[in-house]
Amino acid sequence: MYLIAGLGNPGKQYENTRHNIGFIVVDFIAKELGTNIDKIKFKALYNDIFYKNEKLILLKPMTYMNLSGESVKEAVSFYKLPLSNLIVIYDDMDLPLGKIRIKRSGSSGGHKGVESIIYQLASEDFLRIRIGIGKPKPGQDTISHVIGTFDAEEENKVKEIIKIAARATFCIIEEGIERAMNLYNGIKL
Repeated sequence: MYLIAGLGNPGKQYENTRHNIGFIVVDFIAKELGTNIDKIKFKALYNDIFYKNEKLILLKPMTYMNLSGESVKEAVSFYKLPLSNLIVIYDDMDLPLGKIRIKRSGSSGGHKGVESIIYQLASEDFLRIRIGIGKPKPGQDTISHVIGTFDAEEENKVKEIIKIAARATFCIIEEGIERAMNLYNGIKL
């Protein structure tokens, strides 16, 4: 069993923002599996589905980014899930747009959603798929960058990196994290 948690903020105003790329990827995975994320539990929208004999729980915390750990902890506790089967998908300003980085564990890197998950689980030992959103443009502050939408010239890269992140998630489940890191950590669009 795997819990796949995409991080983001609830509400129409955040729907297609850089900060919500985790939600966007999990929605894409759900679509690929022919389902919707439309059940409510764990302070989240979620659904569960079987894929290649593995139960997948797709989770979108509705707690707002900075409290994502509350939702993730509830789901991990409910399913008695080992942290090695938790995959968290989220945005990363330190990576350029069009790049992903898969990691086995580590610090939050300053990401408030991941910080919350580490705090709530009292562990850094869970899988991550970090999706590059790039740095703010000169003169733009961090907040307006992360809660801003992708511009027209970024759209093609965004669509492609969403597909790649979904494929990387399936690769982790089917072939393990080492294989996924080898295949996907070098990709740059």
